[in-house]
Amino acid sequence: MTVIVRPLSPELPGDAAGFAAVRRAAVPAMLATPESVAFDRAHAHPDSGYRQLIAEVDGEIIGTAQVGLAYDSPEPGQGYANVYVHPDRLGAGAGTLLLRTAEEYLAGEGTTTVYAWVMDGPANLAFAARRGYRASRSAHFLRLDLAHGTLPLRQEPPAGVELVSGSVFADDARPLFDLDAETVADEPSDIAAEFTDYAHWLAETWHHPLVSQELTTVALVDGRPAAFSLARTDGVGRYASGMTGTARAHRGKGLAKLAKNDSLHRARAAGCTEAFTGNDAGNEPMLAINKWFGYEICGTEVRHVRDLG
Repeated sequence: MTVIVRPLSPELPGDAAGFAAVRRAAVPAMLATPESVAFDRAHAHPDSGYRQLIAEVDGEIIGTAQVGLAYDSPEPGQGYANVYVHPDRLGAGAGTLLLRTAEEYLAGEGTTTVYAWVMDGPANLAFAARRGYRASRSAHFLRLDLAHGTLPLRQEPPAGVELVSGSVFADDARPLFDLDAETVADEPSDIAAEFTDYAHWLAETWHHPLVSQELTTVALVDGRPAAFSLARTDGVGRYASGMTGTARAHRGKGLAKLAKNDSLHRARAAGCTEAFTGNDAGNEPMLAINKWFGYEICGTEVRHVRDLG
């Protein structure tokens, strides 16, 4: 049995489908479809150096890697390599070969520091440690049973606050871009990010095939976006919160909770049966909000870093 690693080929329809299938099997809380895989490749920022790698055995895709440069960070020389292998095909050497290929590519692009998410399990953590990676912060995946669980009742927003669907901004999403940029800047992360390219945000985020503008909820204060909960769906009953955040001037008022609750009710009414979200393990306020909704931790990833020699 020989493992081969190669770039995903857009000319081979089975590549995107196989890539998505591995991602769903390895991390069920992360939505992936063949369309979203193809979209991510086609709309990657030209400065990101984005690559999708696949590991295959006898034509069967058993592992994947997403590799790229942190082009939107003010600190140069940073990159990432996120490797996932199908749970049924562990031990074949796919992870080792994918990571080696990714690191060689990043080194050639001038990367000096590589970040990687690693599932929190003894074998996965040992794999990363043997290859020189150091553990840093953790993040949780959370799941909510929309089909059988009980959502908190919708609450009337306070005076001056209006909840609207994200589709209100279908023609002009600049106000949402500004709000997203502000919340991302304050999100816990090893790599600082700055959103400055509205056109790219439109293409990569707002028009992403997994994003549902209709199920997204925005809280308006005096007609301006103050908080939002971005909705993502895979078309087969799974919903995920892409980002939930509040503008600095309006934090502490419960607007993010209002927006997320409204979006979850929209999702359940639309036929979604499972809801997923993710939280940095140290983000206690957001973890408390998700616990209030009924989310339960269903997995944990640990951020790792390695300095390339």
